[in-house]
Formats: sequence, C-alpha cells, structure tokens
Amino acid sequence: MPTRLPLVLRRCHACASERFRAHGKFRVNAHHKLIDVWLLALCTGCAATTKLTVLERANVRSVPSELLDRLHANDPVLAAELLQDPVLRRRNRIALDWAGAWRLDTGGTDHPDREVIDVAVRFGARIPVRPVRLIAEGCGLSRAEVGRLSAEGSLVSGVRLDARLTGDFTFTLKR
Repeated sequence: MPTRLPLVLRRCHACASERFRAHGKFRVNAHHKLIDVWLLALCTGCAATTKLTVLERANVRSVPSELLDRLHANDPVLAAELLQDPVLRRRNRIALDWAGAWRLDTGGTDHPDREVIDVAVRFGARIPVRPVRLIAEGCGLSRAEVGRLSAEGSLVSGVRLDARLTGDFTFTLKR
C-alpha cells in the first residue's frame, strides 16, 4: 500500500540536491485557447520549486473537463497516477525513488506455525518492489534466508523473486 508519493530524482539547480518531494499541487496556466499544466515539486535540500510538465500548449477543448477539475482541485491521486506515467517521466527526464513510500499489510500473523503457506500478494498501487523484500518483511525473514529458501526449493513462485515487480503474484513457502 502506498504511504506517500515517491521522491522525484532530478538534480536541483540551486543546491545540487538530487531529490524533490511532490505534494500533489498543480500549476495551470491558460493562454487563450491553449493550456499548460505542471506538477510542482520541492527540493528536499533547499525547498526550491521545480515544474514537471504534464500538458504543454494543449488545446483547452481537448482536455476532458473531469481532468481539469482534478487539476484545479490539486488531486493527490491524480499526481500519483501522473508520476507513474512513463511518458511523463521520460519527457521530464526524471526517475522515482520509492524508498519509504509504501508499507506492507500482512493482515495478521496466523502463518508462522504452519508447515506450508500459500500467499497471494496484491498491490494497492503500481509500486516497483522486489518480491524477495516483500517476502522477507512479511514473513519475518532476512533477504539472505529468503534467497536460500528459494535456492533449495522451499520457496516457490511463478515470478522471478529478485526482479522488480509491480503486479500481483503468488508464492508458496514450505518450512
């Protein structure tokens, strides 16, 4: 589950910091029939503002009214959706830092005594994370132990456990 927006990795022109925090605020600027929209982010080092281009010289009529309403309302859910858009990231030459931006909800600890545990992992948002880290955190194991269990066949999954993943997956842990 996401806990906050990810940090934006981009070099600050004022202090040479490389991290910006987006708070979900937008700047909308209209020029007659054309509109520009930016997502604002503050430098974590000096609080300088950077603008991430969302729309540039777009015709106002081509922008859905629901989207304009969300932009004017500074919708944080829209900001999260836009930050995950690969086109926006490529256009603005940014990357995202997801460290500390998510939490794992295990729904309880009724599994430590069982011999075989079948687990289905569902993502609340498209957050890129390695399954090894989720399994280690959720089962109270070290990442090295999860790797060892996977190597000896006690941990089985249909996905690569050491690659970043943003979609749902399942695994079985045999103790």
